[in-house]
Amino acid sequence: MELRHFRYFVAVAEELHFGRAAQRLEMSQPPLSQQIQQIEAELGVLLFKRSKRRVELTPAGEIFLEQARSVIVHIEEAIEITKRMGRGELGRLELGFVYSAGLTVLPPILGRFRKRFSQVELSLQELTTEQQLRALVNKQIQLGLVRPPIINKTASKYLSQEVIARESLVVALPQNHPLAQQERIALAELAEEPFINFPRRSGPGHYDQVMDFCRAAGFSPRVVQEAIQLQTIVSLVAVGLGIALVPASTQVLGREGVVYRELDLPTPQLELVMIWRSDDTSPVLQAFLEVARQVVST
Repeated sequence: MELRHFRYFVAVAEELHFGRAAQRLEMSQPPLSQQIQQIEAELGVLLFKRSKRRVELTPAGEIFLEQARSVIVHIEEAIEITKRMGRGELGRLELGFVYSAGLTVLPPILGRFRKRFSQVELSLQELTTEQQLRALVNKQIQLGLVRPPIINKTASKYLSQEVIARESLVVALPQNHPLAQQERIALAELAEEPFINFPRRSGPGHYDQVMDFCRAAGFSPRVVQEAIQLQTIVSLVAVGLGIALVPASTQVLGREGVVYRELDLPTPQLELVMIWRSDDTSPVLQAFLEVARQVVST
């Protein structure tokens, strides 16, 4: 028995008139009468009492009407849920991100995505780039916001990536540092300063760009402390342990005891990249990618 048979029966049961039911179903009456007879034959029971003057439900027909309505409702709900899943409107998305993404593009992306896809459950984890790569390979997250490059060559074979933001470096200084009096700082002026930086294993892109940038200015940074979290680096700067070259977006932190100054020459551009498994065709993932593209393009 198909869904259409339930619809035929319910129409006749509610109209108690084959002509009106056929008109409601936009079909002719003889085929409808034949379909009802086939349903009764399949069930082995009469569903209607027929006379020249009226059509009535039998007791079996009354029970079948209740069940038929329930079947139709459940199937329609299943169809609608399936369609919404296919459009990415339902489901769950596991998302990893580096801290700086939470200061820049991630909030507006999440805001627009939540507005359009309110039924999708989002799970957010702040992770380093390397942690996100491992989580993607192990299918613990579906999407990452990372700082390139991806040095894990094995992982990179299975991943797709797309740049969504670029930003410059600025110098984070203790508030009482002599250079804090300047509006702009020459990179060479930092040659003798103690540096605080990410360890290369957790932030290879940032680490290499800082090192190469300084070497091009004629010195190798003297790194006295490493930290894997940007907010920790800023805190260490605040207590006077050193200075740091950090993404420009770090300035929104507003950490007491720290000032930020631009450099007097163009800095490397730090990229923020969306990364996901190439074989992941999840509608929810595709919906998030599309929203992210829309946000960063405006």
